[in-house]
Formats: sequence, C-alpha cells, structure tokens
Amino acid sequence: MSTSRPLSPAKRWLGLVLIATAQFVVIMDTSIIGVALPDIQRALGFTPESLSWVFNAYVVAFGGLLLLGGRLSDAFGARKIFVLGWIVLIVGSIMAGAAGTVGVEIAGRAIQGAGSAMIAPAALTLLMMLFGGTSDLPKAFAVYGAAAPIGGTAGVFLGGVLTEYVSWPWVFYVTVPIALLVLAFTGTALPRTVRKASGSIDIGGAVTVTLGLAAVVYAVVNAPEIGWLTWSTLGMLAAGIVLLLIFFLIQARSRNPLLRLGLLRAPLLGAANIAQLMLGAAWVSMWFFLNLYLQQVLGASAFAAGAALLPMTGLVVLVMIALAPRLQERFGAKALIVSGLLLLAGGLAWLAFIRPDGTYVVDVLPASLLAALGMSLAFVPSLGTAINAAPPAETGVASGLVSTSYQIGSALGLAVLTAIVYGIAGHDSTTVELTQGYSAAFIGAAILALLGAIITAIAMRKPRASAFASEESVSA
Repeated sequence: MSTSRPLSPAKRWLGLVLIATAQFVVIMDTSIIGVALPDIQRALGFTPESLSWVFNAYVVAFGGLLLLGGRLSDAFGARKIFVLGWIVLIVGSIMAGAAGTVGVEIAGRAIQGAGSAMIAPAALTLLMMLFGGTSDLPKAFAVYGAAAPIGGTAGVFLGGVLTEYVSWPWVFYVTVPIALLVLAFTGTALPRTVRKASGSIDIGGAVTVTLGLAAVVYAVVNAPEIGWLTWSTLGMLAAGIVLLLIFFLIQARSRNPLLRLGLLRAPLLGAANIAQLMLGAAWVSMWFFLNLYLQQVLGASAFAAGAALLPMTGLVVLVMIALAPRLQERFGAKALIVSGLLLLAGGLAWLAFIRPDGTYVVDVLPASLLAALGMSLAFVPSLGTAINAAPPAETGVASGLVSTSYQIGSALGLAVLTAIVYGIAGHDSTTVELTQGYSAAFIGAAILALLGAIITAIAMRKPRASAFASEESVSA
C-alpha cells in the first residue's frame, strides 16, 4: 500500500494529532457513560441487570469487529476506512443520544463500537505510514499510547459535567463535534492510500470471528448476573468456541483469508498480543475497581474520584512520551514489556491491602503510581512489536489483532473479576465486604499481569528485539 506523495513534517505531526484523537475518543466512549448510567436507567427504563449493556454493547461490537476493520483497512485503504469509521461512529452517537427505548440505546452503542472497530486499526496503519522507518516512530507511538489513559480520565470528567449541567444524551453527542473536526483535517493531514488488489473480502471469516468473539464476550459479561454454570452461559460459550474453530478452518482454506494463519507463527507477534491481552485485563480492571473503591468505600464524589486518577494518568503520559522510548532504545522491547508487567503486578498486589477506613494518600496513591509506571513501560513496546512483526501489506490486520487482544482482554478480565468481587461481597454489601471483594479483584488482576510477564519472557525469543526497528518479515 502506498501514499500519493510524501507529507510535510508539519502535516505528519498534525496527522499524529488526528490519530491520537482517534485513540482518545475510542477509549473515552467506554468511560464517559459511567456517571450517566443512573440517569439513562431512569429515562429509558433499563432494569439493573440490563443496564450493563450500555457498556457491553459497545465492547462486544468493538472487540468482535476489529479484525474485520483491520482487513478492510488493508484491502480498501486505511484513510478510507478511517473516514468511514468516523461516519459510522457519528451515526451511532446520535442514535444513542436520541434513543427513547432500551433497544435503540443498545443498538446505538453497538453501532458506535462498530465505528470504533474501523477507526482503531486504520489509525495504527496510518501511524505506521506516516512515521514507519523514521527516528520519530517511538515518539509517535508514545503519543498514541498516552492518548488512551487521557481518554479514560477525560471520559469520567466529561461524563460528570455533561450529566450534571446539561443532560445525559450529551455523553454521546459530545463525540459528534470531535468527529467532524477530525474529518475536516483528514484529507490534508493523513496519507492517501491505494486500494490493494488482493481479491475478495473473506465474508465467511468475518462473520464467524465476529459472532464467535461476540458470543464469548456476551457469555462472560452476562455470567455474573445469570450464573456461570447455567445452560445459557455454557451454551453461549460453546457456540462462541465452535464459531471460532470454524473461523480458523476457513482461514486455513481461504485464498484471501481475513487473518493469514502464518502470521500467528511469528513469535514476536504472538508474544506482543499476549502482553496486550493481559495488559487490558489487568489495567482496565484496576482502573474500574479503583474508581469504585474511591466512591463506594472512601465516599469520594465522581469528580473527586476522577481527580484522584489524574496523578496516575499524568505519570503514564510522562513516562510513555519522555522515558519509555529512551529505555527501550537502551534495553530493548522485551525487557520493557516484562519489567512493565511485573511492576503492574506489584502495584496491583499493593492495592490488595486497601482498607475500609483507608485514605487516598496511603491506600491508593503510591500503589496506583507503581501500577501506572508498569503499564506505561509495557504498553507502547508491546503495541509496536505486534505491528512491526507483520509484513507491510498486513499492517491493518496486525493492528486489528493487537487492538482485539487488548479490548477482549479488557472485557473478559473485567467480567471475570466482577464475578469474583460480587461473589465475595454480594450486591447489597457493607464497605467492609466491598473492600474484601475489591481486594480480591486486585489480586486477580495482579496474577493476570504476572502471567503476562512470564509468557512474554518465554515466548519473545529475541531478547533485545525493538518494536521500532524492522523486524523479520513473516513468510507469505
């Protein structure tokens, strides 16, 4: 895939701003609804059990369609799919904001997730087109990676401000002006890509992997409410696994597969995706339960809880942009990924000592900063390693795969740990019981991060492999 002409340095950096904005919005749209959920429930008549699907519909559609988004990016051009994704996101945002019924609200959120599933892999492909092979690539990856925690924290604040001072539909409408602004500059700041002549799109593969991933995520996120051993949960899990097996059979036989199976044999790609899977499961779960501990146990308001996350967010941004690229140049990607996951595990284990009568300064701040340091060291090298391990023609698929790993890890990790929390604490709990449940969740997240470090150390066979140098191509 090629560009029509090289862009000036100024336009390249403007392009990076647009790409980082995409990452910001994709993550913001998962966190901005938290404060608004009670108002949405009252306005549309959600039951307590169904309310979680305002979040889950987005995550299921996003995670299930990311591979297809990456393949479409490779086949039709990253910029075209980037633009199409924003248009779909606008439609979903307007639908979710204007919804008058539960069904329309969930459909709008699913459409938002579908738009994000096109934006995310296309954005990473465009980043590689703008900065691949340049000395600025580590910095570009760092800016892109830092946009995620900023989006998560900004979502908490924006959700609270818009819900309190405007109305809950604006937690969805706020995406529209951002999308329009990005689209206004896309034509001049992002490279035009030429469609790859690669035959037809693997529709069968797209359908089976999307439905398979969606079924697995649906079963896991719904299990805490209906039970893990119910026929509904087990049947949905079985259906998801069967569909994923069918997907791999289709990929093995297809002339133009959605995911070329040979790509998965690249040790760097597999190890980096496992790291992203475990990072998503551990980090997002930590952020979620830490926010609940601050509000439900320590009694902080939504705004105070959001403010409490700012030091953690600031450290992530600082380390990703200023420190991690230098450390990676000196020690290599593997060392940073493994040490980052170990530090994340240490911070999570420290958080497990939270107390019902604890304080932010003693129980939360130091442990959360240690966890944030670990996350910021591991995220960018694992992301870059996964993308650079693929041949240039399959950058979109690799981007979709690594984004899928992170998002599916987030959804599954959060669902499993939520079940653990409420299995220990129950739904009508005292602060002591809630603290015990959150402590168990932090221990579980620490185990996930530790497993990620161990697997990465074993599977990443090039100890000093750089995520930003040219990796050995996977044979076609």
